[in-house]
Amino acid sequence: MKKSKKEFLKTPKGTRDILPSDALHWQSFEDKAGELARAYGFKNIRTPHIEHADLFAPTLGETSDIVEKQMYSFRTRGGDNLVLRPEWTVPAVRAFLEHGMHTWPQPVMLYTSGSFFRHENPQKGRFREFGQFDVEILGEDSPIADALVIRLFALIFQESGLKNFVVHVNTLGDRDCRNEYRKELLAYYRRKINSLCRDCKRRIKTNPMRLLDCKESACVEIRGEAPKMMDFVCSPCRAHFKGVLDLLDELSVPYFLNPFLVRGLDYYSRTVFEIFVEEPAREKEPAAAPQNAEADKDKKEPEKEKNVPPSALASGGRYDYLAESLGQKKVFGVGGAVGIDRFIEELKLRGIKPAKEKKVDVFLIQIGPQAKKKSLALFEVLRKARLNLAHSFGKEGLRAQLQAADKAGASWALIIGQKEALDGTLIVRDMASGAQETVPQARVLDQLKKKMKSSTKPAA
Repeated sequence: MKKSKKEFLKTPKGTRDILPSDALHWQSFEDKAGELARAYGFKNIRTPHIEHADLFAPTLGETSDIVEKQMYSFRTRGGDNLVLRPEWTVPAVRAFLEHGMHTWPQPVMLYTSGSFFRHENPQKGRFREFGQFDVEILGEDSPIADALVIRLFALIFQESGLKNFVVHVNTLGDRDCRNEYRKELLAYYRRKINSLCRDCKRRIKTNPMRLLDCKESACVEIRGEAPKMMDFVCSPCRAHFKGVLDLLDELSVPYFLNPFLVRGLDYYSRTVFEIFVEEPAREKEPAAAPQNAEADKDKKEPEKEKNVPPSALASGGRYDYLAESLGQKKVFGVGGAVGIDRFIEELKLRGIKPAKEKKVDVFLIQIGPQAKKKSLALFEVLRKARLNLAHSFGKEGLRAQLQAADKAGASWALIIGQKEALDGTLIVRDMASGAQETVPQARVLDQLKKKMKSSTKPAA
């Protein structure tokens, strides 16, 4: 069915324009997250928005929701099967392998921020094109790498103003102990199959671990008596997980042992985590208390399912077998991502404003063609001096430009008319008092610096 011209003027379903007012939130978040990542030794990397389709099925899992339903895939005229990237861990490992990063000093610590794509049902805070801030540590199997990723995200939450958060954490063990657990889990759920929802009846044949992730009330009730992974993990996996929790205790990161946390992708092993914040209406209720690593970890469970928010704002885990699933040698890895869209929605919901744009120091006003030329040249001089500038070069009248300067919150306006353009002067106007003086254009930078210095002096 042919769409009307009016429909073509709208963004496609599940996408949106990020207008300047919201872009301030994005810029503030990406600046803060990038600053923290660099402080902890992560290096920025950019990878393509398109990847080969064959990269994802063996790593995410043939039966994962992303591979089965959500990937945007297409065939090029040259015959390549490509997809819009649905997540970044797999492309990060692909880049590690392609560029021989195993020869770099280890571990390799990478971060990125950008758009990702999944064809899922759009809802508040969830889009088909969505933003993620992602970090990965490759070439390190120590628990400290797992704790470092979680610690970094905790700092991003804290320094952005989302302080009432808790990290849900679990271990999935390695291949061997997880296989033993899967057998017991499958046996348990087969006895309950008639009570499962339609999706879980399908998953029991393809990916029984995902049964623990179901949100249907009947399946949640059945899950309560299901076998727990911690009863099956081998000694090395148990020691690794204890090491992670000991470090989180040392770093005062609030965590909650969630034996039902499995994540939805096949590449995860050992540590997995998700980070939630309390809903504003429940902010005064006690948050899930941090737990001590020496406690009986395999007996801890979430107190109340209803207190778990429906969507995590950040998530991740360890993926030591991912490179092997691509036919390569084993590469230890751990990482995670913050969903920027939902994170910013949470900030706005709580009234947390982004970092303010720098105050406008100087507004350039020009009247006439010659004055416009002089103003353009002067703008570059002042920009190089790192002054925060604004202008309205498209306007002509003095009144309209003064109004624009006032609206921009400028401290001073520099006015160049035809007379000033010819004699090499300009008028410096104090926007607060309205006082004006004429100065040579060649000396205006010195004059402005003096005025800015005197205006910042404390009153006697």
